[in-house]
Amino acid sequence: MKDIPLQGHGIPASRLAIGCMGFGGSWDETEPYTAEHKKQLEAVVDAALSIGINFFDHADIYTRGKAERIFGELLAARPALREQIIIQSKCGIQLADGTLPVRYNFSKQHILQSVDGILKRLGTEYIDILLLHRPDPLMEPEEVAEAIDQLKANGKVKHFGVSNMHSAHIEYLQSAIREPLIVNQLHLSLAHRHFIDQGLNINRDEGAATSFDPQLMTYMQQKRMQIQAWGPLAQGRYTGAIRSDATEAELLTAQYIERLAADKETSKEAILLGWLLKHPAGIQPVLGTTNASRVMACQDAACQAEQMTREEWWTLYATAGGSHKPSK
Repeated sequence: MKDIPLQGHGIPASRLAIGCMGFGGSWDETEPYTAEHKKQLEAVVDAALSIGINFFDHADIYTRGKAERIFGELLAARPALREQIIIQSKCGIQLADGTLPVRYNFSKQHILQSVDGILKRLGTEYIDILLLHRPDPLMEPEEVAEAIDQLKANGKVKHFGVSNMHSAHIEYLQSAIREPLIVNQLHLSLAHRHFIDQGLNINRDEGAATSFDPQLMTYMQQKRMQIQAWGPLAQGRYTGAIRSDATEAELLTAQYIERLAADKETSKEAILLGWLLKHPAGIQPVLGTTNASRVMACQDAACQAEQMTREEWWTLYATAGGSHKPSK
């Protein structure tokens, strides 16, 4: 799998990334991870490296910090690995704690403390990319800019981005931040195809139910922001075991994907990811699996994107439930 510069920013990122949300065991911070959890992580990392994936996506909240800690132990055991990979992490979400609810915090103090925690857990002096995880309604761009300037100056973070944000959020932040925001990570997949629906349903009743920012995809392409997709395999609804609550559209889509995979002598995962990679925005899927064999099943995705015809792309979209019938 070929490395690509991350939307022209000189970062040799693989077309696919590994999402580390599921590593480190349970989300109970008092429950330690085990030797089996370590083996699971090692198997996924080795599988990823074997097919050219060099990008690993974290967040400070994943398994309440254990995902970063267990990854840090792997880096400590294999120190040469750090310079071979790209590490991205996120901050800004504070999980429910005691009587306090889930909340978002882009204060300078919280961002700086969060990064120090990330670096300590990972056992590294820097991370390649830091994302602001979800919009904070109380954010002050100038305060965020101060935190980013400090992190950049002391070498703790090389690049910055956001996650789950509209174009207006990005513009508001970028008005104060000197560093370019180079990534936006969003929920995108064949099952979560609002980014396609929104553009097709302009001035149509069907578009009223779509909440996706209509400017976002073209905005990010114009700004040369890397679009990352979390949940790109749609939690296995098209490629795994058929669920008892599967809809007719899901069943038909799974059958079509299986047929395409058989005809093209590839995996169902490669077909599903190929649909995303076919989009000209250069989407980078973030694989949220902890299964090494499923990582290996994705290795043909870029090739399938190149080979996928427009007819196959549209058939996948329509079969999954996409609305594209022309009106006036």
